[in-house]
Amino acid sequence: MQKIILKQSDKKILSQYSENQKPNEACGILFGKNNQVLDIFLTENIDESPVNFTISNEQLIEGYKIAEEKKMEVIGIFHSHPNSDAFPSSTDKKFMQSNPVVWIIYSGINKNFRAHILESDSVEIQIAEQ
Repeated sequence: MQKIILKQSDKKILSQYSENQKPNEACGILFGKNNQVLDIFLTENIDESPVNFTISNEQLIEGYKIAEEKKMEVIGIFHSHPNSDAFPSSTDKKFMQSNPVVWIIYSGINKNFRAHILESDSVEIQIAEQ
């Protein structure tokens, strides 16, 4: 995968949600098809931490059920870094191995989004707008 398509309106939802969750990381599940995000499932960070996030098993299961009902796939994981750049941390890279989808990170400092996939290491991919 070389890019993921994320609408400007979805970026606004994700950035506002991230700002509202400060000082903690925000998180969510991204649904879609063909590398295009079509829906967002905002989730709770049960870690309540500014440097880590965990989506509960209940919300993960709910997210996959919603995706199935909407005939979409889980194509990405979203989270914010309230106090750092939008690059995967070592913890993120560890969890990217068990969740091999696109990870979109929002920086609370730069107010920008970056998308990453894990190959042998984290690889940044393009975010295209529609």
